[in-house]
Amino acid sequence: MRRRLITSTLAVVLVVIAVFGVSLVLIETRTITSSAQESVDAEALRIVSIVDSRLIGGEPVNPAILAEQGGAKRYALVTIPGRPPIEIGTRPTGSVLRGYAEGERGETVIVEESRSAVTSEVGSTALIIVAVAGLAVIAAVLLAVRQANRLASPLTDLAETAERLGSGDPRPRHKRYGVPELDRVADVLDASAERIARMLTAERRLAADASHQLRTPLTALSMRLEEVALADDLDTVKEEATIALTQVERLTDVVERLLTNSRDPRSGSAVAFDLDEVVKQQIEEWRPAYRSAGRAIVRSGKQGMRAIGTPGAVAQVLAALIENSLMHGGGTVALRTRVTGNQSVIEVTDEGPGVPADLGARIFERAVSGRSSTGIGLAVARDLAEADGGRLELLQQQPPVFALFLGKEARSRTDAPRERPVR
Repeated sequence: MRRRLITSTLAVVLVVIAVFGVSLVLIETRTITSSAQESVDAEALRIVSIVDSRLIGGEPVNPAILAEQGGAKRYALVTIPGRPPIEIGTRPTGSVLRGYAEGERGETVIVEESRSAVTSEVGSTALIIVAVAGLAVIAAVLLAVRQANRLASPLTDLAETAERLGSGDPRPRHKRYGVPELDRVADVLDASAERIARMLTAERRLAADASHQLRTPLTALSMRLEEVALADDLDTVKEEATIALTQVERLTDVVERLLTNSRDPRSGSAVAFDLDEVVKQQIEEWRPAYRSAGRAIVRSGKQGMRAIGTPGAVAQVLAALIENSLMHGGGTVALRTRVTGNQSVIEVTDEGPGVPADLGARIFERAVSGRSSTGIGLAVARDLAEADGGRLELLQQQPPVFALFLGKEARSRTDAPRERPVR
């Protein structure tokens, strides 16, 4: 492209120089020739006027007097009736310019000058024009090179940016070139890079969330299947199979929830549900793991609560908090339910060392963990809570108290529980 720009610019300049240069040479040639012809004619008139004045005064007319008084610089032939012709100077050979004048007494003067002088002057003028044209060509080449670099370099940069996008590097360059059309292309590429970066981030986030969120249900499901394989009693097999089916349904709900959040994290499907059922299901699911670790998991607080949210999402949040206590906490883990204002609250606490002081404000950030874990669980739990219109907070660091706030279902007066009479 750079070569084409230089070639096209140079071609245009050469055409312009050729048209105007040839025209200028022709005009100058005609001007110089006309000026030389006028000079010859003027000299002839000057000589004939001198001859007339001397003839009228009866003075002699000879070549020396005419050359001195007329200032003759060219060849002149003076013809006076009844006298021999008078020649001044040396007659030129070849092509000549000729001037003619006739006096009052019939005398004639012919002045001649060789065209070589005119040709020499035309040649000098042409050389000047050619030199100016050469300078113009050099300036045009320099300008063409500069313009070509100014246009070709941004296109090379844009091509490299597009190649980087294709190779999986979506970092925008935010580089502009001062050319509106190229800057527009750069804007589009930067916008595309940002969209691709968001898409890649969402895909990586989905993969990380899926691997973390599916691990617990799959582990629990495998344990139930092992129980089914080892059980001899048909009733036990049916009971374990029923629990396994429940866990499969939860696993399906986890997958659907992850896919929904990957498309639009704000697209919640909150409904009124029985909070006790979700808490009970989580305690039953995690009790074998805590029993194997020599620890206990219990619940306390207000019962019969109904909250606003997505049961599957709430179960995932509780599972993340319970797993976090199993991995990083110690002693008994307690799930406490209570009501504050128009919100239902589930608190998860344990008897472990708690959250380090330097991680308190960043505990819900991704890749932030006090130990060698992924640091994804609490971040995913917070996102799930916010998607349902709730929130997840760390109320206390030592001992750790995590609280999940959910909307509370509003009851009518007829549905409100009656107070028991005091006996």
